[in-house]
Amino acid sequence: MIIITGESRLMLKQIITFLKKFSGDGAALPLRHGLQAVALAALGGFVTVSVLALLTDHLSLALILGSFGASCVLVFGYPDAPFSQPRNIVAGHLVSSLIGIAFLSLLGLQWWSMALAVGAAIAVIMLARIVHPPAGSNPVIVFLIKPAWSFLWFPTLSGAFLLVAVALIYNNATRPGKYPRYW
Repeated sequence: MIIITGESRLMLKQIITFLKKFSGDGAALPLRHGLQAVALAALGGFVTVSVLALLTDHLSLALILGSFGASCVLVFGYPDAPFSQPRNIVAGHLVSSLIGIAFLSLLGLQWWSMALAVGAAIAVIMLARIVHPPAGSNPVIVFLIKPAWSFLWFPTLSGAFLLVAVALIYNNATRPGKYPRYW
C-alpha cells in the first residue's frame, strides 16, 4: 500500500508540470526554404570545404576544423543571422579555441575541465557579442586532439578567415542582398 502525503502530492504535481513542458508550445514549423536557396547553401558549403581541404593538402597546413562544417550551415543557409556575420565567425572560433587550449593547459585532460571550457567559451562569446554556435564545439575538439598553442593560428584563425573570404565572394555573387550585415 502506497501512502501519498500532502508533500508527496505537491512534489508529484511539480514533476508532472515540469514534464508537460516537454510537449512544447505548439508553434508552427519555420518556413521551408525554396529549392534554389537550399541548392545555393549546399553549394556554398561544398565550395568552402573544398577550398579549405585543397589548400590544406597543397600547403601542408591545417586549415579546417570539424566545426567549420556547421559554420557553413549558418553562413550559407542563414547569411543574415547575427551568428553568421564575419566578426562572430572569426572571433567566436578564435576565442573558443583559446579558452579550450587554456583550460586544457591549466587544468589538464579531465571531463570536468572540458565541460568548464565549453561553459566558459559560451559565457565569453555571449558577453563579447561574438556568438557563433559552431565555435562552441572548439573546446571539445581541443580536448580530443590536444593540440599545441599554434592551433590558434592553424587551423582556427586561418581557416576562419578563409571561410569568411569564400562567404564574402559566394554570398555576394549568388544573393541579391549584401553580405555581411555588419562587421
